[in-house]
Amino acid sequence: FMNSVLNDTGRFYNAFLTEHFNYIQWVRSALIIPATWIIKLFGFYAIHNEMDVMVVDGPYLRVNYSCIGLGVMSFLAAFVLAFPAKIKAKVQLFIIGTIMIYVLNVLRIAGLGVLLGHFKSQRNNFTYHHEIFNIIVYICIFALLYFWIRKNTETAASKHKKVD
Repeated sequence: FMNSVLNDTGRFYNAFLTEHFNYIQWVRSALIIPATWIIKLFGFYAIHNEMDVMVVDGPYLRVNYSCIGLGVMSFLAAFVLAFPAKIKAKVQLFIIGTIMIYVLNVLRIAGLGVLLGHFKSQRNNFTYHHEIFNIIVYICIFALLYFWIRKNTETAASKHKKVD
């Protein structure tokens, strides 16, 4: 729905919302700018615009809607809301998980720029980076959730034993 509201070709396009509440572009820019900095740290000349990272004599990376990680963040948010725990613990998990997803996504974009800049012959062959990214992020999230659930359920179980 938000894509339809924020995109000028969308059915429910609203210029005011696009100008002032375009969180998709905020997230995209928050990914593109640090990824460009990291690519530059590796000695490449890179520039960016609102949707792309362009490495001179290297790859042209378009950061589409599916690249910004909202699906993975939505999974995390749904789990946080559904799991019975204290609000403070839920907020901590959501913040830590969102930052983890964000950092991994920046590293993915920067990694693509650096790797495809070094291995120019492989530019057209590396098409599964979304799947690889999702697998890595879900493994990290499941590990985070595992330790978070153990911590929160042990705390609840130990409190229950102390009451008895």
